[in-house]
Amino acid sequence: MKERQRRTKILATLGPATDAPGVLDTLFKAGVNVVRLNFSHGDPSGQAKRAAEVRAAAARVGAEVGILADLPGPKIRIERFAEGKIKLTMGERFDLVADANAPAGDQHQVGVSYLGLPQDVTAGDVLLLDDGLVQLQVTDVQGERIVTKVLNDGVLSDRKGLNKQGGGLSLGALTERDKELIGIVAKIGVDFIAVSFCRNAQDMHDARQIAQQHGCDAQLVSKIERTEAIENLVEIVEASDVVMVARGDLGVEIGDAELPGLQKKIIRESLAQNKVVITATQMLQSMVESPIPTRAEVLDVANAVIDGTDAVMLSAETAAGAYPVRAVEAMARICLGAEHQFEFDTDFEAAQRNLQRADQAIAMATMFLSEHIGLGGVVALTESGGTPRFLSRFRSNMPIYAFTRHDGARRQMAMMRGVFPISFDSRGLTPREAARAAIRLLVENERMGPGDRVVFTSGEHMEMHGATNTLRLLEVGEDGRATGLGEL
Repeated sequence: MKERQRRTKILATLGPATDAPGVLDTLFKAGVNVVRLNFSHGDPSGQAKRAAEVRAAAARVGAEVGILADLPGPKIRIERFAEGKIKLTMGERFDLVADANAPAGDQHQVGVSYLGLPQDVTAGDVLLLDDGLVQLQVTDVQGERIVTKVLNDGVLSDRKGLNKQGGGLSLGALTERDKELIGIVAKIGVDFIAVSFCRNAQDMHDARQIAQQHGCDAQLVSKIERTEAIENLVEIVEASDVVMVARGDLGVEIGDAELPGLQKKIIRESLAQNKVVITATQMLQSMVESPIPTRAEVLDVANAVIDGTDAVMLSAETAAGAYPVRAVEAMARICLGAEHQFEFDTDFEAAQRNLQRADQAIAMATMFLSEHIGLGGVVALTESGGTPRFLSRFRSNMPIYAFTRHDGARRQMAMMRGVFPISFDSRGLTPREAARAAIRLLVENERMGPGDRVVFTSGEHMEMHGATNTLRLLEVGEDGRATGLGEL
């Protein structure tokens, strides 16, 4: 019996905990599909070294692993304190100073990185520091000085993040540093670029234009983590290749109570627009220090899978945690269990409303067949990954084997739920010859066996992007060869 394959993909953030020799190989064997390079930490040369090590490790273990570069974005932070940290008491005054030359912070004030903050706040606004652990209420704005009242006791240390409750900060998504980094990650050859704190579609268009100027064809990931992004969700998803539910800053701005519903809304909108979606932030946070997850974390990951996410992400758990490999193994087990216990009902009527091209119609017909006649899998010959992406949107239980000769396309498909990219060069083969060769490869790798039925999709001109127009129903014979049952 063929072993069930996990369909939900796993992202792992790299950091000091993954730098030891052999750790990447073990992570990839444990199930990591995409790695995240967090450019908010470390220097570009160090991240470039990690990217090279990822490519080498993936080649050693025979895995298709994508690389995601996460841009820092305009994260607002307080500056440093003279003593490293202070303790604030509820009710006392504490000032934020928007001055590049502000002195080191003390018990009474600290500088902020965003010099436009005084123009974005008024008396009564609540500012949330360190993911909401410290809350300040604005009482007055005096030029570059923001006077606040401390709303709760708490400890504040260097460079903690700052958010405005309810959103409303005017700074753009792409800083000058981000623009420089896009050029750097283009040279590194990453597969995805994540735009932090995007507000609207224009932020994504700007990032895409800069990437194209550098000859970079990485897919763009919009990180939904601002109130403004929720208000402009439909247009942001449309302008993105991939969407990330970035629950950290989003939860701080909108409040914890709103977060579960918004996670479902973002995933639902992404699926409706045929976009890949990632769920991220603190999914197995306790495993930074613990060898096992909490039951609440197990349910959180499982619910994201049931919501329909393509991928789940680990941050500090793998980057700086004590148990990076165990965290990946736990994530893989939870995803597989959730997939086994919950099946999606494909809404073909809704899918029909989004049909725009022949290859999408072929994809829908393929999944309709898989729902009604029982298949061992779907085989798609693809140039860009477009057909497997659309097939994946149906959330069928059928594995989708995506065959392509393009390295970049395979690594980008590594993010798609239920899609298993395979290196395959169909040049010089007819569609029928390619079908037989692909099935033979699956049989040799024990992913298919005698009696399995499979739907095979391709284009008559197999080297053209978006040219899928053929569907074949095949069956694997006792000799491992594919025989035709029908063609559309």
